[in-house]
Amino acid sequence: MEILLARTELSEKPKKVKLEKLKEGGDKIFYFDKDNSHKDMMAVVESFENDGYNAYFREVKFGLADDEFIYELHII
Repeated sequence: MEILLARTELSEKPKKVKLEKLKEGGDKIFYFDKDNSHKDMMAVVESFENDGYNAYFREVKFGLADDEFIYELHII
């Protein structure tokens, strides 16, 4: 499964990363782009939970418009 990482600039295109690559890295906090479907994000959370981790997932708003948000995922 490929997931889009959060953009660092609004004019950029989001970078794709495979879920397996995320699991290999030592990172525990991830930020994902708003263009990911909610269904895909729930699949990522479920995948980490199936591996024995606790996952805290939420939408982070950075503006007043409805489409100004990113997804945040903490793995514990």
